Amino acid sequence: MHGLFRKKDIDTLLNQSTPLKRSLTAKDLTLLGIGAIIGTGIFVLTGKGALTAGPALSISFLIAAICCGFAGLCYAEFASMAPISGSAYTYSFIAFGELIAFIIGWDLILEYALAAATVAVGWSGYFVNILANIGIKVPTALTAAAGTTPGVHTIFNLPAFLIVLIITWVISLGINETKRLNSIMVFIKLGVILLFILFTVWSVKVANWKPFNPFGWYSIHNGTAAGIIPAASIVFFSFIGFDSVSSSAEETINPSKNLPRGILFSLIISTILYIIMTLIMTGVVKYPVFAKYLNAPVLAVLAQTGQTWLAAVVSLGAVVGMTTVILVMLYGQSRISYSMARDGLFPKVFSKVDQKHQTPYVVTWFFGIITALAAGFINLNILSELVNIGTLSAFILVAAGIMLMRYTQPKAKRGFKAPLVPFTPIMSILFCFMLIAGLNWETWVRFFIWLVLGLIVYFGYSRRHSVLNK
Repeated sequence: MHGLFRKKDIDTLLNQSTPLKRSLTAKDLTLLGIGAIIGTGIFVLTGKGALTAGPALSISFLIAAICCGFAGLCYAEFASMAPISGSAYTYSFIAFGELIAFIIGWDLILEYALAAATVAVGWSGYFVNILANIGIKVPTALTAAAGTTPGVHTIFNLPAFLIVLIITWVISLGINETKRLNSIMVFIKLGVILLFILFTVWSVKVANWKPFNPFGWYSIHNGTAAGIIPAASIVFFSFIGFDSVSSSAEETINPSKNLPRGILFSLIISTILYIIMTLIMTGVVKYPVFAKYLNAPVLAVLAQTGQTWLAAVVSLGAVVGMTTVILVMLYGQSRISYSMARDGLFPKVFSKVDQKHQTPYVVTWFFGIITALAAGFINLNILSELVNIGTLSAFILVAAGIMLMRYTQPKAKRGFKAPLVPFTPIMSILFCFMLIAGLNWETWVRFFIWLVLGLIVYFGYSRRHSVLNK
């Protein structure tokens, strides 16, 4: 057991130099968070969520947001204490020690890779549709991985593969290029969302909200879980990514102040937009209609209001929106992997930083290529729930870490303090367990297998090569 729980010292971390370039402000971090959060939730998951909870989907979004809000307060405090790259991985290293930190880092790498690959597949569907509308047909065999759609011959998802590689290239160019592209695309998708709200809110019919909560909090409907809680477990995926803001600590100006602001502002703005969009969509269209528009629920609203001219604009917004999600996921993944390599838990080659662009280019390209191959070749429908359980596990550890650090290091400098501790972290943990309970048992089995593989890597390589072991 010796050395398994050796910890990092906060003062040592704060005094170490970083080869990465500091240029991110609170505004940049807020846009980075919005870039990660708003995308799949609005343009894809609202349809499935509405069929699961009816108009009460707005409450499901609120519950998922509250869960993330409690977790966000805990992340914000840790980020102000230890403004170092690595997000929950670094925080766990400080609070619990090396083994727990490795497990959560290993977990987050899977989370970000699967999230980026899953969103890339959704991006591909919208992009192929846009090309078809202008007369360019992508061969069906190159639009999805083999076995994705029963009865349809597919081999490889070429658009998903290419978009991941293109974004990986942008990230490798430097943080300024990454934030500039993200900011432009975030403003475009926010403009599209506001345009949609402006032209559809007048078509809302109160009658479509009745019954508001047709399936209750939790029930079994047609053999599957339905209601507000199961829908919250589904749309939780929509909020994944705000935690990646904290992985940019070493590239942030005045991180102890700006990181908490970026995390919390992005959560608040995104939650407000999610609830408004959900109420409008279920108010314009009776929720069972979304069964015909499962992959593009926004189009159901446009068809109902007769504003089909907006469809092209919304499709563009969906493509842009999901592009920013992929960008932030790949960015967060590269920074966590870089931190683990710098600590010796991954091969040192992954910690190499390009002198010109000041980015960890080796690890960026390594995991970027792996994610691109996953998006292109693997049927991700069965794996996407792993993203949720991985993120919720990270949230639980960060919340527990806040309580532990308040006890073990009460005098540590904190630029931001989570309110009402221990109430806030306890509520974060309880909400996370509630959402985990909504996941199926197959997800638990796959998650366990991934953790076992991680332990093999840790005891076979990482423990011996750890910087703390020298």
